[in-house]
This record gives sequence, C-alpha cells and structure tokens, in this order.
Amino acid sequence: MRKLQKKFFGIFFFIVLCSGCATVHHDTVPGIIVDKRESAPAANTFYSLPDQGRERPFDRRTITHQVAPGETLWRLAKIYDVSPQAIIAENNLKNDQDLHIGQTLRISQAASPRDVVQLYPSSKWEYIVIHHSATDEGSSLDFNKAHLQKGWDQGVGYHFVIDNGTKTKRDGQIEATPRWIKQLDGAHCKASEMNRRAIGICLVGNFNISEPTIRQMQSLVDLVSALRQYYRIPFKNIIGHGHVEGAATDCPGKQFPWKEFLHRLIK
Repeated sequence: MRKLQKKFFGIFFFIVLCSGCATVHHDTVPGIIVDKRESAPAANTFYSLPDQGRERPFDRRTITHQVAPGETLWRLAKIYDVSPQAIIAENNLKNDQDLHIGQTLRISQAASPRDVVQLYPSSKWEYIVIHHSATDEGSSLDFNKAHLQKGWDQGVGYHFVIDNGTKTKRDGQIEATPRWIKQLDGAHCKASEMNRRAIGICLVGNFNISEPTIRQMQSLVDLVSALRQYYRIPFKNIIGHGHVEGAATDCPGKQFPWKEFLHRLIK
C-alpha cells in the first residue's frame, strides 16, 4: 500500500469489499475506507482521484446534477461526499429505480466532486485505447444518446469519458460509463478485436485542432496509471485508436501530445 501511495502522489485509496450488506463500515486506517455496499460485479478497489492539479475545491454548497449513464445513488453520494439518504429525501426518491438518465437532482451540502473509479478483478483487459470525441463539447450523456441512435443497445461505447468543462461537467472530470461498471465489451474499436480486449477512454475535444486541456491530461495520466498497474497492462499496450492494426483513423488526433503523455506515465 505504501508503494502505491507514493506512486500516485496523493491519490486517496479506498478499499471496497463488496457484499449484499446494506450498511457501511468505515475502517480507521487513515486514507482508507472499507465500504460494504455496491456489488455485481464485485469491485475490490477503487480510487477517488482528487481535484489536486485540476480545479480548486470549493466549500460545500447546493448544486444541481444531471444523472449520467450508470450513475447510482451510491455513486453520487461518493462523488459529492453526502449520504444517499440525503439525496433521496431532497429529491423525493425511493431508491435507485427512481433515477433515470438525464434527470436533474438537487444536492445540498455537496463537497467538491471527486472522480470515483472502481477496479474490478478481471483478466480480460490487455490494452488501453485512447480516443478523442472529435467534437468541441460533450459528455457521457451526449455520447450515450448518439450511440443509441446508431443502434448500439448498450449506449455509450467507451468505458471512460474525460470531460473538457462543457455540458455542465468539470474540466478533467472522469466519467465511468455502464460498460465499465458492468464490465462489458466496448464499442470503440472493432479493429484487432479491441472492443473485447481493450479499455476505451475518450477525451472530449477535437485534437486535430487543439491539444487536450491541462486538467484532462492530468486526469488521463492518473486514470491510465491506476488501470495499468491494477491490470498489469504493459506500456506498449497503451495506444491510440489510430495505432491499432487495421484501424483507419487518426484518432485521437494529430495534436494529441503522445510524447508528453508517455513520459508522464513512465516517470
């Protein structure tokens, strides 16, 4: 654990031991929370990637939140450091079944949002493939709508989306999609069967025109570092969509800073 803490420079580590229990137990070890809550598939560990290096945290305040694909009361409570019961009471909900994609929630006493990334035991992930959206703005919710219109019954095809500060999302915010939460194959790269072998990460933006934002790059480095180490993915298997054999695309764009990105990963 000490080695991991040093490697991720201040990233908080949370251990999640999943069961059917409805209560939450917090361990007394500093920086570690043992949470017996969310299950299916069982997630042993997740990292809450802090706002350090991205946006300055704000004092607790009342915010509105538009429900994205895959979000649950448990996940929203983790993101904003509030209780699920508080969200339920303020929005006249009964349970997760009352949530629907695109719904707007009011959340009082919300802390500066954290990025919740669960890591699920699996031997299927051999690669990480980086994409850009080739759009100026967007979010997991937008891509979900677009991909459903293409006939993709599971919606958004990426496992993660890293936002650029548009569509009410923070610059550098990491959104885990249902494909990641349910550990489903992606719909982001057919070439070389990457949909079933690779974790797909999409950064919002058109990187044929400009580079990712500073906060997007910090989030990408943090996320890929956590995924790479947990799933033991070699550096050579961290590639762009256009690097995949058989993929006829320049994604993630000609302006994506590959040299800088790889240097930051390796160091």
